[in-house]
Amino acid sequence: MNRRKMKQVLIVGSGDVARRIIPWLARRFRVCAVVRRPEERAALRALGARALVADLDQPSSLGRLAGIADYVLHCAPPPATGQGDPRTGRLLAALQHRGSLPRRLVYISTTGVYGDCGGDWLDETRPPRPTSARGARRVAAEGLLRGFGRRTGCRVSLLRAPGIYDSDARLPLARLEKGDPVLQADDDVFTNHIHADDLAWLLALGLFRGKPGRAYNACDDSQLRMGDYFDLVADACGLPRPPRLSRDELASRVSPMTLSFMSESRRIGNARIKRELRAGLRFPTVADALRARGGRVS
Repeated sequence: MNRRKMKQVLIVGSGDVARRIIPWLARRFRVCAVVRRPEERAALRALGARALVADLDQPSSLGRLAGIADYVLHCAPPPATGQGDPRTGRLLAALQHRGSLPRRLVYISTTGVYGDCGGDWLDETRPPRPTSARGARRVAAEGLLRGFGRRTGCRVSLLRAPGIYDSDARLPLARLEKGDPVLQADDDVFTNHIHADDLAWLLALGLFRGKPGRAYNACDDSQLRMGDYFDLVADACGLPRPPRLSRDELASRVSPMTLSFMSESRRIGNARIKRELRAGLRFPTVADALRARGGRVS
């Protein structure tokens, strides 16, 4: 196939998850991946992408993004502080600059937009009610993107991802090795998970099967409290299980950000990704991934 005639995918936020899907995309499309530092270009080229140096915090660097993409994968997070998501606002302004708009866009958001649900089951019909500033910034980003889709006709789909893990670097091994505590059973919260490989594949599925303005809970089938997740990883990796503390005791032992994650409890249904995206997960549960890693899981 003549590569000049191939559609182009623009990846903004070319981190670990996005890089996992680049080789698959590069066999079917021209792929342009945005990086913030020039020294990252070689790694992206090795995966099959053309690397473009730009920074969502530097609007003057974004002019080259205008009119170059048929499809966009937006994987960049909002700033760590402040109100709203100016990064997404700058990206959308750049994409519109020359009038040639992308046809489809997929954004990785977070299940944190739902806030604390007291352990209730929920699906995408539950209105976002974030209880943290980072969740509120994601809600703001979603609003900007949905508005962009309505105004321009670009088909925007949102993937709400929970805790992302993989078979090594994203597991909480360092915390287990340090003996960091978790909540005792009476205080513990439900958490939700997705393997990085599965989230990368959901990016591709969302690009071609996602419905306009639609949100998708990009979660696996696990039903775990946070402490049980840590116990599962510890057992599979031959590490001691973490000590359990009450919420009051834990507050003096962990960072405010860690404690905030331990203050939101929800169980999230993923029927929509299976029904509409026709997603089959490589790792339906955390236990499946740990077994594939060679861990002993009961």
